[in-house]
Amino acid sequence: MSKHVVILGASQGIGAELVKYFSAQPDTIVTALSRNLMRMNLEFKQKNVNSYALDISKDVAIQIKAIQFVSPIDILINNAGFLIHKPFEMLTHEDFQLSYQTNVIGIMESTQALLPRFSTDAHIINISSMGGFQGSLKFAGLTAYSTSKAALCSFTELFAEEYKNTGLRMNCLCLGAVQTQMLSAAFPGYKAPTSAKQMAEFIANFALQAGKLMNGKIIAVSSSNP
Repeated sequence: MSKHVVILGASQGIGAELVKYFSAQPDTIVTALSRNLMRMNLEFKQKNVNSYALDISKDVAIQIKAIQFVSPIDILINNAGFLIHKPFEMLTHEDFQLSYQTNVIGIMESTQALLPRFSTDAHIINISSMGGFQGSLKFAGLTAYSTSKAALCSFTELFAEEYKNTGLRMNCLCLGAVQTQMLSAAFPGYKAPTSAKQMAEFIANFALQAGKLMNGKIIAVSSSNP
């Protein structure tokens, strides 16, 4: 029986590596979602990958309603994110609004819109950050990003509680430094010990196997600081 994996934020970095990993698995269908449809169409030529435009900074429900999902969703990976690196006193209303809409509100709205499309035992993985993990070292200039990622952790716990009597499971992975464009924006010149491909393989394994006995868990995934 085929498995259907949906990936938000699929056009680059970890998201793109997740698409490549899952599309190489037997009997797996991948739906790749990102606002950059052109990049996905150029990047993903596999027959079992379907790419659609989705901008979670806008009306998510209307956009998802227009997408043709080929089968019930078994795995949803909410990987989309937005980072702005700016001193607190310089952050604008628009900075806060876009950070929260992309990093948590849009994720909640997407998950909500996809509820009728999940299989009975679907696994939802939210991709947060060590910046949003309680008790972890925090970095100046990342207030909008880190606080919105912390809210994503809270959503994970609340969703798991509300749907604990169903087959749906939701867990959250708080990632440390991974060599991506987002990391370069936050820490220019820093070289992370973990590649996007390595982290994608970890997330995929968690989604498929390691997370089977977990629900509502906030898990730190980091080998470095930052």
